[in-house]
Amino acid sequence: MSAERTFFNEMLDQSGQPRPAYSKLNDWLESKPPNFLTRKSREAETIFRRLGITFAVYGSDEATERLIPFDPIPRILSASEWRKLSTGIDQRVRALNAFLHDIYHRQEIIRAGRIPADLVLQNEAFLPEMVGFTPARKVYAHIIGTDLVRVAENEFYVLEDNTRTPSGVSYMMENRETMMRMFPELFQIHRVAPVEHYPEALRQTLESVGPDPAKSEQTVVVLTPGIYNSAYFEHAFLADSMGVELVEGRDLFVDEGKVFMRTTRDPQQVDVIYRRIDDAFLDPLSFQPDSMLGVPGLFDAYRAGNVTICNAPGTGIADDKAIYAYVPDIIEFYTGQKPILNNVPTWNCAREEDLAYVLDNLADIVVKEVHGSGGYGMLIGPTASKRQIAEFRKILTANPGNYIAQPTLALSACPTHVATGVAPRHVDLRPFVLIGDQVRITPGGLTRVALKKGSLVVNSSQGGGTKDTWVLED
Repeated sequence: MSAERTFFNEMLDQSGQPRPAYSKLNDWLESKPPNFLTRKSREAETIFRRLGITFAVYGSDEATERLIPFDPIPRILSASEWRKLSTGIDQRVRALNAFLHDIYHRQEIIRAGRIPADLVLQNEAFLPEMVGFTPARKVYAHIIGTDLVRVAENEFYVLEDNTRTPSGVSYMMENRETMMRMFPELFQIHRVAPVEHYPEALRQTLESVGPDPAKSEQTVVVLTPGIYNSAYFEHAFLADSMGVELVEGRDLFVDEGKVFMRTTRDPQQVDVIYRRIDDAFLDPLSFQPDSMLGVPGLFDAYRAGNVTICNAPGTGIADDKAIYAYVPDIIEFYTGQKPILNNVPTWNCAREEDLAYVLDNLADIVVKEVHGSGGYGMLIGPTASKRQIAEFRKILTANPGNYIAQPTLALSACPTHVATGVAPRHVDLRPFVLIGDQVRITPGGLTRVALKKGSLVVNSSQGGGTKDTWVLED
């Protein structure tokens, strides 16, 4: 998107007046001296550096560990805005879990012709080993990060549904703690819905899907690939916050169909594994044989009903970008309701007519890899050079089934501290959803902000930052 394109300003209306949710924040900002936010940004950076809140950057000549830039101006949502969002998210995650159960059982949505069979059954994210197996409470995706963007006052779109191992919740929580430490006076004049209960809610969710519901205490662990993973800080943060063990594959073993954790005393049986490693690496006996990250025999123990894995293996099919175009149909099929939240119109380049349109309009649209993430492997046509478009055209033509395309949305913008003062920058939002004995949605989520003027790329790996997200209570 070019910098000149119009967009919805979340703080100011068309006359330049602050919207009701932002009125107190606007007055507060105007009362501060010019260098105030610069000093506070440095203070936040010091806090994050001391806590070790970093992320890894792969394939870079620069330092592999970086701090995620933090913007000290919060993004604010009114209570009514959040009610609509949370209702729509609730509808969406329930439908996606119903879809997962269906495609691994009767496949009624395929039989009904609502989604092409090949799109599901030939998809690399579909796991045939899960066919016929029902996890505890019929929940497949227990932790979901739903990426949203806003384009108008009452118009939100879902960009994608992260149903595999969504990350970022630790940044949401640390952002809030940092804001409360730096600006206690702001919280005194706003009724901001809390987020600090997330670890407790996560533990309750994980315990609720234990394989034996009659067991009074469930042993929960967080399974990490190790310290070199880009989200290792979050793995350790969540384990510590929940009061459970952080383990690697070598810390677990399977004996007589059950999973045990090595301890300094006797081995302890594990009931629930919150895994932060991909399907392929979970069990070298069932999946990738050279995996050093997983646990031999784990999948058989899971299929036997002796341990719960969260999220379930095979959930990636629900957030596949080719499946994304069918989510409105999925919602209608399983709920009987129209979707509350919009999908972005999507062209599937595997279809000949869609590919022809995309190739004719590369300069005006966004093209994404079906299995891509982190802002990589994509083309943002309006900001790409002619050479980049020409090169991408060759890649797309060679493997069209690996791509989808979408129109370029005019993402909303929020006030952001930049070198020249305060200016609007484009944002998205990742609320975090927990599904077990009930659906729990933390009010707010992680707002990511594109710090470069006119940029739409909010990913931290591509130079984006984060904001604290406030949901105002009635």
